[in-house]
Amino acid sequence: MDPEVDAPSPAAGPAVRSALAAAGYRDVGAAASVRANRGWWDEAAPGYLAEHGEHLGDRELVWGPEGLREADARLLGDVRGRRVLEVGCGAAQGSRWLADEGAEVVGLDLSAGMLAQGRRADPAVALVQADAARLPLADASVDLAVSAYGALPFTAEPERVHAEVARVLRPGGRWVFSLTHPVRWAFPDDPGEAGLVVTSSYFDTTPYAETGEDGEVLYAEHHRTLGQRVREVVGAGFRLVDLVEPRWPAGRDVVWGGWSALRGRVLPGTAVFVCDLPG
Repeated sequence: MDPEVDAPSPAAGPAVRSALAAAGYRDVGAAASVRANRGWWDEAAPGYLAEHGEHLGDRELVWGPEGLREADARLLGDVRGRRVLEVGCGAAQGSRWLADEGAEVVGLDLSAGMLAQGRRADPAVALVQADAARLPLADASVDLAVSAYGALPFTAEPERVHAEVARVLRPGGRWVFSLTHPVRWAFPDDPGEAGLVVTSSYFDTTPYAETGEDGEVLYAEHHRTLGQRVREVVGAGFRLVDLVEPRWPAGRDVVWGGWSALRGRVLPGTAVFVCDLPG
């Protein structure tokens, strides 16, 4: 792929991270989120893949814990011969699937640790380390952009991410991304019965953060309401084509953090936004 990629690596995080001291809701800015999540995913990459790799697949684009695969959903359309950017690609399982389908693909992630896992799996797939809010690609250089739980749940600048994706997409291009369904933020992150009882305000968008003994943020997730998510993509110039809320499949006996069959039967866990850039 040759979309004029210029890929300076983000500055390295601290070599030694503070021990976890607290977890809860607090304001976290853009720079702190980038620093914290880069370090967290660098450190967590091997363990995360050991725990969840079977469900993610080695060469699959999976939209969420419900197991909806792009091979079945076909939300991107035919990717053969198209230039595709995967934003927040992690270990690039989705990028490898896209390449197998005939796309020219580049995977982009904030975490060098996750990208290292992807390079070991398939050195032929082009991978770039960068912040999704500052894409190192030329204007109108890709046909499709995709993100499966990548970048958007972890950034304090979602509007900037969407604007950057709109900038690098060609007119008529498609942007499909998934993240935690906004309604889930009103419930505890618990796969059992306790996770069925509302304990927080859906309208409270204070980020969730884990803080170290030195006071530094170690991990951050950012919540928006459904209306805010829609306004983000429309504000960047996209047209919302579809909003997919995958049902939990019968017989899927998987517990993934707060996701489970128990909760999945009555609560949406994932939202997949299908957006087109008018051309």
